[in-house]
Amino acid sequence: MSPPASSGPHKESNLARLLGSGSAGIAELAIFHPVDTIAKRLMSNQSRITSAAQLNQVIFKDKAAVSPGKKFVSLFPGLGYAAGYKVLQRIYKYGGQPIARDFLDQHYGRDFESAFGKKTGKAIMHSTAGSLIGIGEIVLLPLDVLKIKRQTNPEAFRGRGVLAIVKDEGFGLYRGWGWTAARNAPGSFALFGGSAFAKEYLFHLEDYNKASWFQNFIASIAGASASLVVSAPLDVIKTRIQNRNFDNPEGGFRILTNMAKNEGFGSFFKGLVPKLLMTGPKLVFSFWLAQTLIPAFDIAFRK
Repeated sequence: MSPPASSGPHKESNLARLLGSGSAGIAELAIFHPVDTIAKRLMSNQSRITSAAQLNQVIFKDKAAVSPGKKFVSLFPGLGYAAGYKVLQRIYKYGGQPIARDFLDQHYGRDFESAFGKKTGKAIMHSTAGSLIGIGEIVLLPLDVLKIKRQTNPEAFRGRGVLAIVKDEGFGLYRGWGWTAARNAPGSFALFGGSAFAKEYLFHLEDYNKASWFQNFIASIAGASASLVVSAPLDVIKTRIQNRNFDNPEGGFRILTNMAKNEGFGSFFKGLVPKLLMTGPKLVFSFWLAQTLIPAFDIAFRK
């Protein structure tokens, strides 16, 4: 353990982190929940899509033949779970990463600087803090499981309410936690790391909180793109574990084996293009908003 490399830039208040990250989560949910539903359903589909009609069936399921308005509404299943999960996740992730970063800087700042150099060490420290927070995100896994099942496999509920499912399934709601942690660790490392490296080497910022909205936007694109590509294979496995019926707990290694055998290497990147084109902007938007709002709230509170 070593002391911090320096007193460093101004650190935001935890209240600013809470409000900034929470606001980003609420805004993301309101705009992008339908996009998330489409991506999850495409990732869960195990057949080859060869026509527009088949794509329509995969995306809208039993609402494939209804009016466009009803189709759109059908993309909001599990909104209650999504609201709880998404807002808590963004508060935890975007608000928690600076706390983990402060801890690493205080206790291991010199170590990062000695190992990687001053500029790279700071960026790696941001990445490591993000990775640690990403692993801890599994505490929110039950909400994610319920959200994904509502989006992709509503039959799994069989008329049961949330409390009944929690009582019946217990720790079964944490099924796939290992795969989730394995996916979140590199994914969050790449998210915060990509952003930090962009701010460090592209914009040469000494204090990341002083980034302009445009600089935050470009840095968010770098981080989000890196995160989605790195985490794609494990994300597909995690989604398939979570969308199974509660009485069909197929393990991750069996899913991995079957995917490689029956669907080929490309199956590990199913849904990646829609995620980059649709979920990517969602992540860019919320990450950019959080990085912009947290310093803004902090400045407002200090005034």
